[in-house]
Amino acid sequence: MVALVHPIDVLYAKLGDKVKENVSLAPYTSARIGGPADILITAESADELARTMKLLRKQQIDFLLLGGGSNVLVSDRGVRGVVVSNRAKGVRFHNGDEPSVTAESGVIFSNLANRCAAKGLAGLEWAATVPGTIGGAVYGNAGAFGGDIAGNLTWAELLTENGREKFTAEQLGYAYRTSILKRGELDAIVLSAELRLANSTKEAVTATIEQFGAHRKATQPPGASMGSMFKNPNGDYAGKLIESAGLKGTRIGNAEISPVHGNFFINHGATRAEDIRALIELVMKTVKEKHGVDLELEVELVGEW
Repeated sequence: MVALVHPIDVLYAKLGDKVKENVSLAPYTSARIGGPADILITAESADELARTMKLLRKQQIDFLLLGGGSNVLVSDRGVRGVVVSNRAKGVRFHNGDEPSVTAESGVIFSNLANRCAAKGLAGLEWAATVPGTIGGAVYGNAGAFGGDIAGNLTWAELLTENGREKFTAEQLGYAYRTSILKRGELDAIVLSAELRLANSTKEAVTATIEQFGAHRKATQPPGASMGSMFKNPNGDYAGKLIESAGLKGTRIGNAEISPVHGNFFINHGATRAEDIRALIELVMKTVKEKHGVDLELEVELVGEW
């Protein structure tokens, strides 16, 4: 009689101590909220990430890929099955008349922007206050201060069912905070990306970053928070609609709609995901009633709800 091999045993056999069981996901999100993952696997490089994903697909194991955790709300009950923590952080700078940088998908975007500034390379100043990773930014066309990934991306290397392939910004079908990846039109994992830069000086780039940073500090809350919670509707701003609906400062449990910016939700400590979700539903209902606008979430709800 042939013994059946459990898929989890295969993960341990192939990945060893990179596999952990029953791990709280709260420390892996910017809001510090969320229950446990049954299995957490950490990938330390783009090659490791690709190998892990191929193994999961071969074993037909469902998974959630988690980068910086800035754009997800993990349920209190957590995530059944496997969560992959993307810690692929390799960076290569390419100098010359048309400089660029290649970054693996687990690189923290704001850190990369500041590294570019230290080298006198311009182009990513807008990203210096953007939370999350390169992978998440490519997936959702992250942007701020008039810039976005679509404007900087030369190519992104994706792991598709056909293997590792490079896609241009045009092929990724970018629109406001979305792409063919986020819309579910292509099933693929972001492994790395090359971003266009421009030669400048450390002083000039740093000055712009400091200006953006001061604006962000004056208009957005510090600490453990989630934002932007909702996409800006055409011709309007979600934060302004939430404020004019009288919802800034509204609190459920330890979750609060920021008194500073209506499109940010604050975790005052030991906040439940259910309280954040209750605030989301309150905002959507109230804004619809008062302004006739259907707000669309920018943050994704993951796990068992």
